[in-house]
Amino acid sequence: MAQFKRDLNIICLSPFTSGHISSQNKVPWWTQEGEVQMVQSKGSRGLRVAGAEATVLSFPASQIFSNCDYFPAEFSLVATMKIPRLRQKRNEYIFSVVEEGSDSLLLGLRVSENCLHFLFMPPGVRGRRRQSFKGVGLDDNRWHTLVLAVSGLYATLTVDCGLPLDRSADVPHPSFPSALSTRGSRFFIGSRRRMRGRFSGLLRQLVLLPGSDATSRLCPTSDPSLAELSVPQVLRSTPLQPDHRGPLYPYEAEARVTLGNPPPCSGPEQGQLWFNAQRKGLFICDGLTWTTLLHNPERLDYVEDYQDLYTSSETFDVEIFSVPSEGLFMAAANRDSRPGSGIYRWRNGSFQLYQNISTQEARAWKHFTIAGKIFLVVANSREAEPELSVIYRWNQRRQRFLRHQTLETHAALDWEAFQMHNHSFLVVANHRRDSNHNILSVIYRWNPDTQLFEVNQTVATSGAYDWEFFSVGPYHFLAVANTFDGQTTSISSTVYVWLDGCFQVFQSIPTVGATDWETFQIHGRVFLAVANSQKVSQRGPSLYSINSTVYELNTLTQTFIRFQDILTHSAVDWEFFTVGEEKFLVVANSHDGSSYSLNSVVYRWQGYEGFVAVHSLPTFGCRDWEHFSTDQGSFLVYSSATSRLSKVFKLRTY
Repeated sequence: MAQFKRDLNIICLSPFTSGHISSQNKVPWWTQEGEVQMVQSKGSRGLRVAGAEATVLSFPASQIFSNCDYFPAEFSLVATMKIPRLRQKRNEYIFSVVEEGSDSLLLGLRVSENCLHFLFMPPGVRGRRRQSFKGVGLDDNRWHTLVLAVSGLYATLTVDCGLPLDRSADVPHPSFPSALSTRGSRFFIGSRRRMRGRFSGLLRQLVLLPGSDATSRLCPTSDPSLAELSVPQVLRSTPLQPDHRGPLYPYEAEARVTLGNPPPCSGPEQGQLWFNAQRKGLFICDGLTWTTLLHNPERLDYVEDYQDLYTSSETFDVEIFSVPSEGLFMAAANRDSRPGSGIYRWRNGSFQLYQNISTQEARAWKHFTIAGKIFLVVANSREAEPELSVIYRWNQRRQRFLRHQTLETHAALDWEAFQMHNHSFLVVANHRRDSNHNILSVIYRWNPDTQLFEVNQTVATSGAYDWEFFSVGPYHFLAVANTFDGQTTSISSTVYVWLDGCFQVFQSIPTVGATDWETFQIHGRVFLAVANSQKVSQRGPSLYSINSTVYELNTLTQTFIRFQDILTHSAVDWEFFTVGEEKFLVVANSHDGSSYSLNSVVYRWQGYEGFVAVHSLPTFGCRDWEHFSTDQGSFLVYSSATSRLSKVFKLRTY
């Protein structure tokens, strides 16, 4: 195995030590044109190396391989970077090892649109080889930390402490990497020694580490996208530049003070400070949004009855969304077809009716955007021939939602919208067809040419009630809540994972009349909560007071395992929300076997104790909870499936 100079070897970004970072008082964050720039983005610092000469950002391989010229049989590459969106067919090198005499690439790490490529030249083989990791989404203008572990013929990629992706060489090369000689070669940071393929993003750390997978040295961590193994000190702290006038901070900022409404934050305001006197917080504009510098974390004190919202008929679901330049809206899924379902707009501190849309026993709304266009899709459940659910599109000129497309559904109870790999999808929960609950639910994909959704995949479901989409690292999941198979509610609900161009079964989880899945993350831990509604027994009455369960993803077994059981009463919805730094779950308790007038409960996350009940809210036929925030504060709204009265609650904080 190669002998390194140190146990932990940073591929040194030489500008740190050779004086290329400017320390002039007026521009301490970046250098003169043509040199390395130090840039702070989204609260963290990195180096922009695109403007430097390739030779400046290079060094002989002998600086690392001092006692032996050969790579170790196992090694890891750790990189933290922020990459802007890349055009098609554009490739950029994070680093490369190049033979000086022939200019041949011996080894390199390259990024392209939504892909990462590990390139190497096996000893004694003509032409280089490539191991590609597709769909990793590194070029999204966000910070990411990746660990690429190489062991013989295999390479494993871990992004942001997520699930690992494995690749093996297409053609076996048993001599790689242990027989790869670095004699007479140089490391190049952010390039392949040429102008073409220069790295345009920001680099925060770049580490070469001998031995097996280094993921365990970084993960778990509270901030996986910025996991640290060896970040240079200059990128960690904010330097002060003393002179005869005293310390000079790294930027000068204009300060504004308001009582709540944020001032504009765009390019011209970048670096400005804003003090929110109402919430006692100090923020800085990063050119896009206001980023928190200092704040007094809010804590939930109590829940206050805020607005009685009378709808045209019973309401099965509410969906909160925003329309740019128009404000906050709420879509209510109402039972009666006339006047249909209501779209409400938040004005003067309350929801007011804005538009009525004709629906057929609407059970759910889902809001989504595609290429800046705003859509709403409704799940119509009234039996008719054919049964049609409808997609509506926001018309900016008429300031209304207009019909865009109809899709055949069967007693549809829910829609889920999501995006993967630059494609937009919809999935419908088809509950039953006549008396048959074991039918197909359908996944649709948006066709940008026709501007319509088309069938992409069908999935067998049993009384499907809800779909939930979520991602863990580079993996994408769909969970379906199966309620009833025609005989019993004690059946399995299924979690699917996207593999090889379609959703495949990942795990089946026993549930009891499952009506909702809610996914959320707390300190890097991934949870999935199911609402169990009732246990139907062929002998004796049905049971409504049963446990609903919170599951946690175990990264070792790669399965969801039971974390906590919570007694609920025909639970039909979970809603996860945060207030300040506190995390909460609220459950919709709808029926206990004798009454619809029940307390729905707010649970607070308390670490090792799990979720602990902190507030009980009287509700009647509660069907759905939604959390939202406005300039007036944070709110919860619930819909009633047995009454025209839905309610808005205000979360009072201190």
